[in-house]
Amino acid sequence: MDTLKRLINLLREELKHYGEMLARLDHQQDLVIHRASDDLLASVSSVQAQAAAIQQARALREQTQLKLADEMGSPEPTFANLIPRLPADYRPLVSALVDENNELLIRVQQRARQNHLLLTRSVESMQRLINTLLPAPPTVVYNGGGHRSTSALPARAALLEVVG
Repeated sequence: MDTLKRLINLLREELKHYGEMLARLDHQQDLVIHRASDDLLASVSSVQAQAAAIQQARALREQTQLKLADEMGSPEPTFANLIPRLPADYRPLVSALVDENNELLIRVQQRARQNHLLLTRSVESMQRLINTLLPAPPTVVYNGGGHRSTSALPARAALLEVVG
C-alpha cells in the first residue's frame, strides 16, 4: 500500500511538471511572437531545465511503477495491467492521473513542435535578412589540416562602398 501511495504522489508530481512545461512553452511562444529576443535565450534555458525535471520525475515514477508491479505480481508494469489489480477505491484515481498525464504530455509535445516551427521560421527570416544585407553569403572552406573556416566578412569600408 505504501508503494501505491508513493506512485500516486509521483503521478501528481509528474503532472505538475508537465503543467509547468506547458506554461514555459506558452511563455516562449509569446516571446517569439512578440520578437522579444533578449528574453528568448533565458526561455530556452528554462525549458531545458524543466525537461530535465520531467525526466527525473518520470524516472522516479517508472521505478515505483516497476516496484508496484513486482509487489502485485503483475506480468508487465504497464498501467493497463496494474490498474485492474489495484484496490477498487484506488482505480479511478490512478486511472484519472494516468489519463491527465497522457493528455498533458500530448499538449506539451504539440506546443514544443509549434515553438520549434516558430523558432525555425524566425531563424530563416533572419538568414534572409542577412543575405540581403551582405553581398555574398560566407563560404565554408577546409584548410590543409581539414578544419573548417568561414570566409571573413567584407571590411566595413567595402560594405560602405557597395552601399554608397
